[in-house]
Amino acid sequence: MTERQRIMVLLFHPLLHKSRVNRELLRSIQDLEGVTIRNMYDLYPDFHFDLKVEQNLLLSHDIIVWQHPFYWYSSPPLLKEWIDVVLEHGFAYGREGRALAGKKVMTAISSGGRREVYQEGGMRKYSIRQLLAPFELTVTLCNMTYLPPFVVHGTHMLDENGIGRAAAQYRKGLLSLMDGIYDEGEISKHDYLNDLIT
Repeated sequence: MTERQRIMVLLFHPLLHKSRVNRELLRSIQDLEGVTIRNMYDLYPDFHFDLKVEQNLLLSHDIIVWQHPFYWYSSPPLLKEWIDVVLEHGFAYGREGRALAGKKVMTAISSGGRREVYQEGGMRKYSIRQLLAPFELTVTLCNMTYLPPFVVHGTHMLDENGIGRAAAQYRKGLLSLMDGIYDEGEISKHDYLNDLIT
């Protein structure tokens, strides 16, 4: 039997108290053994990271989840700063920067827009996967594997039951990743992790 994967969820949400969806997603996984949750805006309100702490936590986990609202087709600024500072040359990339090789990264986002809005050639012109390309390329440069994102669409229209279903799906998805249920070849065929979760 293979060893269970350790997951670290890095939450980048500057207004978590206002987010019905992200609060419920976190609540659904907070009791999972082997999952570390870090609220980055609480930890680093001044945007000054403890580099060694952040890098050591990356080394001690197998799967990294960047959870955040989909702000202006991207992320809140603290995630970009984290990427710029923590994934430094010589550690995460470069000739000798292979410390994170083999790890997996997934984006978990909430979006007010419906899924059909984010289709190539559609209202927003690009798919979610296309808009997340800079994150995927960053992960690839660092010799890690980028997993399909987990996406909660239409957040403004979701009632409590809809949010609860999304949270249950998130929990099930993370458990499946921890247990290695998904074959990497199968995962790569999907635009969203959600599509694998039944």
